[in-house]
Amino acid sequence: MQTVVLLLIPFVAALLGLSVPAQHAKKFAFGASLITFLASLFVFITFPISADYQYVVDYAWIASLGIHFKIGMDGISILMVMLTTFLTPLIILSARDSDGRPPVFYSLILFMEMALIGVFISLDGFLFYIFWELALIPIYFICLLWGGVERVRITIKFFIYTLTGSLFMLVALIFLYLHTPGTHSFDISELYQAGKSLDVRAQGYVFLFFFLAFGIKMPVFPLHTWQPDTYTDAPAQGTMLLSGIMLKMGIYGVIRWLLPMVPAAVHQYSNCIMWLAIIGVVYASVIAITRSDMKRLIAYSSIAHVGLIAAGIFAFNPQGLQGGVIQMLSHGVNVVGLFFIADIIENRTKTRDIPSLGGIRSKAPFFSTAFMIIMLGAVALPLTNGFVGEFLLINGVFQVQPIMAAFGGLTIILGAVYMFRAYQRSMLGERSVETENFTDLTMTEKAVLIPLIIMVIGIGIFPNLFLKVSEPAILKLLSGY
Repeated sequence: MQTVVLLLIPFVAALLGLSVPAQHAKKFAFGASLITFLASLFVFITFPISADYQYVVDYAWIASLGIHFKIGMDGISILMVMLTTFLTPLIILSARDSDGRPPVFYSLILFMEMALIGVFISLDGFLFYIFWELALIPIYFICLLWGGVERVRITIKFFIYTLTGSLFMLVALIFLYLHTPGTHSFDISELYQAGKSLDVRAQGYVFLFFFLAFGIKMPVFPLHTWQPDTYTDAPAQGTMLLSGIMLKMGIYGVIRWLLPMVPAAVHQYSNCIMWLAIIGVVYASVIAITRSDMKRLIAYSSIAHVGLIAAGIFAFNPQGLQGGVIQMLSHGVNVVGLFFIADIIENRTKTRDIPSLGGIRSKAPFFSTAFMIIMLGAVALPLTNGFVGEFLLINGVFQVQPIMAAFGGLTIILGAVYMFRAYQRSMLGERSVETENFTDLTMTEKAVLIPLIIMVIGIGIFPNLFLKVSEPAILKLLSGY
């Protein structure tokens, strides 16, 4: 029942939010998302640490086609649900202006929260696909209606990319469904068995179709070309949703659906995927060094970090998979914090051009301190959240291919280069015309950044709080190989 409640709260709130007066829309949405977070926190605290799915709800939806409304959570799912429900109220709280349509804006965010939770708890392939597509609808309208000057062209490109990948996944799901025994079923365990029963060639096609969908959403090199423009042009809250939560759908999809479903194909092609991911790490990091637009720099930084996550999970060992799961949490926290910091700078100075900034620390010490802490998490300083995940990921990759781990480790070195350079040019030195009247954080901005800072330090110091939750599910996944 807990899983149904986590879906119903944001869904009902999204519907009711459309009729809330504009001046109260943000408060209503924030309250609803906070209730969802508290409900998920209760589930997390009481969650039995086990390899099995918990809180399973299974109702026949379209029985004649073997489609069930089947949802449940294991240790991996609950962490992704917690990430979603933790970040959503902060994203809502960070919003400044919804261009005269706040009820629609905030209802779209709540609807997207519901769809994202649905993705992470679906145990039926058809239901997973439905939630996967539902998550695309609100972010499409958020980017299209509240994006920048090039929003129409960029949003359509993003929509075509993601929809194309989704169609490939649907074909693969139907193919597997037709290979399930008896009357056919979309149940996750039945699809697992159907995938494993295929010959290597057939598994290869299924692998390719699923990976296209998941790889585009993450995104990994060379399926990333939609991402920098979309992250840069989307409104701040849209960028946070995309980078902080939505890209985790792709990583989660690989762990939950791809790895256990076609193990022979995964073993055959994992080395190739790992090299593509590592190339993406180096490529995106080098590009980030050359960027002067702060949002675009963070966008390329995200590609680099996700590339290392992809390499780690395809390493197929406990360290790589555990690193991938905890790094999803850490990356979500860090990237939302960084994009919010970029939004604060743009709101106060009317520019994102890093060379045009400078001297902000002398005007806003609390802001510069918050920026520093989140940045240190992003560059994986020991005792911060980023260090835990990246250490495990590099460890996992090293066990498979030491040379890959060496190149993958460049994400830390190159990340320090572009992040420290951005901090130095924007926070230190002489004030510019744009930063002369820069003010420190408001109470609302502190309310967004302080929880993120707590998580940056908290995950870094107490990683086992999260690692022990996902460990049984990961060991069960690996035992199937």
